Amino acid sequence: QVQLVESGGGLVQAGGSLRLSCAASGRTFYAMGWFRQAPGKEREFVAAITWGGGSTYGADSVKGRFTISRDSARSTVYLQMNSLKPEDTATYYCAAHRTLALLTTSPPDYWGQGTQVTVSV
Repeated sequence: QVQLVESGGGLVQAGGSLRLSCAASGRTFYAMGWFRQAPGKEREFVAAITWGGGSTYGADSVKGRFTISRDSARSTVYLQMNSLKPEDTATYYCAAHRTLALLTTSPPDYWGQGTQVTVSV
């Protein structure tokens, strides 16, 4: 079992930055990543990182603006979000799966409860 707890969401003006954190407990040798869901839209993939932290993958919509990283203990994953846009407004969910490939192609094994990010104009 893996438990995921997100933090770091909030309200920010367009062009600003936020850093989301996801603390994992339990079995932590999983690839981890972030998804988001805006009101009235489907949940979409944002970024993912392997268990070892050596490989990352991000959606085209956030490349060059968002960076995913993992601490040395591999128990916390971060999403640094820069140059935020109003269209980034969504509930952001942390997720975990056995591999990065599975995380980007199939429903994750585990989800966090979500943290709200709101970007104002």
